[in-house]
Amino acid sequence: MRQGGQAVAPACPQIALGEIVTMRNISLLIKPVSGICNMMCEYCFYCDEAAKREQKFYGMMSEETLKNMIRRTMLHSEGSVSYTWQGGEPTLRGLDFFRKALYLQKKYNRNHLQVINAFQTNGYGITDDWCMFFKENKFLVGVSVDGLPEIHDSIRHNKIGDGTFEQINKNIKLLDKYNVEYNILTVVTPKVAKNIKSIYAFYKQRGWHYQQYIACLDPYGEEHGKMSYSILPEQYGKFLVELFKLWYKDLQEGCHPYIRQFENYVGLAAGYMAESCEQRGKCGVQYVVEADGSVYPCDFFVMDKFYLGNLNTDIISKIDEKRKEVGFIECSERVNQKCKNCTYYRLCRGGCMRNRELGDKEYLNYFCEGYQIFFEHCYEEILKLGDRVNYR
Repeated sequence: MRQGGQAVAPACPQIALGEIVTMRNISLLIKPVSGICNMMCEYCFYCDEAAKREQKFYGMMSEETLKNMIRRTMLHSEGSVSYTWQGGEPTLRGLDFFRKALYLQKKYNRNHLQVINAFQTNGYGITDDWCMFFKENKFLVGVSVDGLPEIHDSIRHNKIGDGTFEQINKNIKLLDKYNVEYNILTVVTPKVAKNIKSIYAFYKQRGWHYQQYIACLDPYGEEHGKMSYSILPEQYGKFLVELFKLWYKDLQEGCHPYIRQFENYVGLAAGYMAESCEQRGKCGVQYVVEADGSVYPCDFFVMDKFYLGNLNTDIISKIDEKRKEVGFIECSERVNQKCKNCTYYRLCRGGCMRNRELGDKEYLNYFCEGYQIFFEHCYEEILKLGDRVNYR
């Protein structure tokens, strides 16, 4: 989801700056239907994670679990609570469930917290009713689209194997009709990387101004680069260079889209903390909640050995104690000496732990070569943009 966007300069109206917050804010990522989905995407990382757990799926979240989750998190927070609903496909839980969630948020908001609701969807089941609900309740919506129609349809199928782009594109037009705030989330596969110039032009033509690109994950605990959808480091680096050049050209002309990764790099160059954990150099404190109330530290690590507790039975402080016992955040702080000595570490920060935690005793990010390619071409421009932010 798009987070933390902030206007800082006329030429860079959407550069995101992370803010250091001293109050106790809580961020949840919730799976109200576990991994249940109305689509079958070839690279789905959550299907892979679920298959590697003792219990694959947890069914639909009950209203009792919903109540306990909201009550415990509301009463524990001091500043804000962010609820990001995803899955699986969260629309499958039905509108009444989310109306109940809003009721419970109001009921237990005794500390007058700022409450933020976000919704990550594949877009396949969006209707007029969903759009009216999102708009009326100020939901931030993320929709998954993988580039051009033919690329998207080659990897993001419905349950009978047909393409989904036409229906999703139609449903995004409903979001436009109701003026719902949304962003486009694109998974970077070799096909996307190879065609990013055409994809960028297509997104611009569609008016998709808020964009996020995530390198496709390989299966957990398995060797990198062996799947048909695997993006190789060199491919990823060249993709970032080409995308940055397109974005930078539009930025100079005052018509650039918000691209989360680049906005965070500019913020880092200006001396601010990145709001994206991947670009902070360490994992943040997050509560990923499965449908049965069980809690995990990160969406990329929802597996048995990372289990932290259950919001039906455990208070937040107990879950936080388990997080320390597991050593999840501390593990993410490990940095290879090569990274510390690297010219680009100021901006790179080592990347996501999922890409450096597994099968690499040296704790070096799998995409290190790709990041080097990118920064060799774009580092100076990013630093200059950071200076422009500071001059404001």
